[in-house]
Amino acid sequence: MAASKESPGGVVVARLNGAWVPQVHTLFAFVAFFSALVVACWTDYRAIVKNQYWGYPQEWFPSVSATTGDRYPARPIFQIFMAINSGPRFLLLYLFYLHSSSNSNGVFPKVHAVVGLLRTLSCGGWVYITSSEDHGTHDIAMVSYLVLTIPWMLGALALSQNPKTGKWRKIVACVFFGSLFPMAHQFYQHKANQIAGAYTKYALFEWGLIIYDVIFDAISLYDFNTLELAVIDVNRQSSRKVVATSSIAEKATDGKTNIEALLKVGDLNNLREFVVDVYLAFVHWSMLTSLAVTIWYFPLWHMGLSGYEVAILVTCTAGLLGIRPVRNAVRSYKGYIQLASLVGIAAYLVKDPVSRLLTVTFGLALNVLVWTSKWVENTDDPGRLERESLVWLLGLILSNVVKMAWWARNPIWPIMHPENGGANGTGLFLAILASIEAIRRHNKTPPPTEKIIRSDKWFASAAGFGTLLFAFHCLLSDTSTITRWVYKGYPDTGPMPVPWGALTIVAMSIGVVLSTSRKFVTGLPWYAVACVACGCMYYFPGWKGYYGGFVLAVYLVSVAPSFIRSVAYSPPGKTFLTAMVIYTILCLANIWTVAYAFVPAGEYLREHTDYVLMMMMGLIGLGVHAAGRSYSFKHAHVNVTRYSRYYTKLFLGVLIVLSTLIMLVRMPRAPVPYHPEDKLLTAGIWTIHFALDNDMWASEVRIRDAIKELELDVIGLLESDLSWTIMGNRDLTQFLGEELDMYADYGPGPSKHTWGCSMLSKFPILRSTHHLLPSPVGELACAIHATLDVYGKEVDVIVSHNGQEEDVLDRELQTKELARIMRESTNPFVFLGYVVTKPLKGNYLILMNGGNVNDIDNTDDDRWCEYVAYRGLKRTGYARVSHGDITDTEIQIGKFQVLDAYDNSTWAASYKRVTEDKVSPGLRFPPQFKGKGVRGHHYHVFDEPRYYD
Repeated sequence: MAASKESPGGVVVARLNGAWVPQVHTLFAFVAFFSALVVACWTDYRAIVKNQYWGYPQEWFPSVSATTGDRYPARPIFQIFMAINSGPRFLLLYLFYLHSSSNSNGVFPKVHAVVGLLRTLSCGGWVYITSSEDHGTHDIAMVSYLVLTIPWMLGALALSQNPKTGKWRKIVACVFFGSLFPMAHQFYQHKANQIAGAYTKYALFEWGLIIYDVIFDAISLYDFNTLELAVIDVNRQSSRKVVATSSIAEKATDGKTNIEALLKVGDLNNLREFVVDVYLAFVHWSMLTSLAVTIWYFPLWHMGLSGYEVAILVTCTAGLLGIRPVRNAVRSYKGYIQLASLVGIAAYLVKDPVSRLLTVTFGLALNVLVWTSKWVENTDDPGRLERESLVWLLGLILSNVVKMAWWARNPIWPIMHPENGGANGTGLFLAILASIEAIRRHNKTPPPTEKIIRSDKWFASAAGFGTLLFAFHCLLSDTSTITRWVYKGYPDTGPMPVPWGALTIVAMSIGVVLSTSRKFVTGLPWYAVACVACGCMYYFPGWKGYYGGFVLAVYLVSVAPSFIRSVAYSPPGKTFLTAMVIYTILCLANIWTVAYAFVPAGEYLREHTDYVLMMMMGLIGLGVHAAGRSYSFKHAHVNVTRYSRYYTKLFLGVLIVLSTLIMLVRMPRAPVPYHPEDKLLTAGIWTIHFALDNDMWASEVRIRDAIKELELDVIGLLESDLSWTIMGNRDLTQFLGEELDMYADYGPGPSKHTWGCSMLSKFPILRSTHHLLPSPVGELACAIHATLDVYGKEVDVIVSHNGQEEDVLDRELQTKELARIMRESTNPFVFLGYVVTKPLKGNYLILMNGGNVNDIDNTDDDRWCEYVAYRGLKRTGYARVSHGDITDTEIQIGKFQVLDAYDNSTWAASYKRVTEDKVSPGLRFPPQFKGKGVRGHHYHVFDEPRYYD
């Protein structure tokens, strides 16, 4: 410090270099946290490392909350130093604002300063309101702090003028956000799988975030070393004239900053328009992916081709752009056509399935015209064309994040409505507002000049784009899809959708960032990497396969703008028509690999997704060849490119953080059986018909309610593999598992070519194996053989789905294989399967006698498809519950007790029945399903449950 220096208007009595502020802030922040860590470990080490499942020595490092908020004297020490540090903190915010506003006269520094202020206040919330005092408020403050960290860090990066500052902030920000995913994984391992030591690893990552956060703000010292704080005595005037000084560094002389140019000195119109267009892109992807789901309803109930499948050709309306009057009309009235296309979102108001499909088809036809027209009309301006491409990709990523928040369901699909979790009305209202904004903007802006380049590579361009559209729909329209392609049984499941679905968002975001490097992404080396990655995804299970899927996701997104540019500069009519025909063919080929028994010439694609993937990568190679060409342009809006790329990165950051927070909120809890006091295991089997009910509504919510109210501890769900384009890529096990607090085994995934079987369990799944049963003639049958920890005892469960009635040999071989699996197991066993046989003869005898299991009730002669069998357990009850129009198959339920003294080597069973009053209340079936029941579910066939002695 110096004293008695002269200054205009007074005498400077003290000066302080601005770099001292971040240094003092860093010092007190680290002292606060690490002094609390030392004191807490010194005084209460074993208490602070203990969690709800484990303690020392399995857990040996405490979390931040346990260290700073749980115990005296660490808590007050931490809070005192944080209070001392509040002064430097607010001063740091003020200096940052002064420094950034000196280089930009726009509104952005003010917005960034407000974000910093709110972030600091939320920090005070979780520092001074501990989790032990008010857990909810503490968590809200902590989540608010994390959410505000993303705009704070991205804003600081954007406002960085010093290259050294920008470099180090980028490094620290990448490490900070990169640590969120392994931290979330360890928390999942602790919370869901109760793995010893996982919480310690989580705590180490959590402390790392504290360090990175503080260091990020400490980097400001490189900016502040040109600033000076001064204390001036205004009553002491200097007689000497001194040149005026400033408390901030001189303004930059190299013109306006990027932020000022982007925001046009406070005008946020560009940002608003960008947000509107991204939302309209989300609507576009929602409509595109909803069409296949609504079509699927019809062949599902017809058990074969219905004729309504022709609606999938509606995307070919893009070929109408080859007619000049149509192209000019779409360009002139684009906003109004966009508005009219929203009937596809309003289709949820139409009850009749056929009418609803036609409404969706009409809306999508208009919407496809709008989006392809946007690309064609901007062929003379690569900046605007790039903007439309980036917006289209952001819409895809946003749809993934929204589906993540709705458990793999899109809330504005026409199979959704308010009763099953839809937000159709809200989505439609926002879409109408966005369309009106687009109309207003279009009326004020002269239409761009269209410049069509007639290229001899139009077919290669069309093949590449149509195939890329299929790849997006097939693999990247939901964050769980790739994880299900590579999924295998417990305990080494590979990446689960929660939390690892967020990594797919990261992969797609990386692809968007790389997409602006057109020379790199259209090069053959990058294409070769993608081909290898695709092969890894298909042939390797678990994490190895997911690494391939991750790289493939990066690649597919990265080439999208180049492919769009390629088709936009080709003749629009034949190019878009060809592209959409190829897209349609690939969508059909993909589902024909499993639906071969119901379609013509299906045998050629039977169980050959590898053929489809090879075709996909080959046609994408054609697209790469076409996209690598060069073009000449009359003009380009450089500012459009600059702000669209900046806003794109900002959106990507927000979407990554949102996906991470959604995953953290959705982390599962430890399941608890319904009646542990009776050591009861209630198991059921249900064919759910792909979670589409008789009226074409998504039925996950009603399935959940039935399972919950029937108090099922274990449930086998058949026809449950929904990770296909035709079924919406909606993994229902996420919703059911989390809502019911149950462990979930998805079963064989889409790369295994079955209709799917899955299992939910209140008991830990120790091991599970996925079987593809012998199917030489008909459709491929699947089974899950799982070992559960049932009240400390290993119990095996099989969930299986055998073939169709017509395939006699298949069903016989499949039943023999199931019998072998059960016979060779030494554990108590529960069989839950779809056998397709009459009781007491044929495959029934193979299953029961060959598997050494007992039929739950051999007097029930009304069965055909579903059967429940057991051994080594005490059977106490059996019931059949009607489907309630959710599907065409009932729910069959068995109640079993796990008794230590029960002789597991005795397979004989008594079928002596008793009345309900002879059974203790904990072993009884729920009474609300008697009589007419609830929501269409009631006990039927026997009209009441059966109980056994």
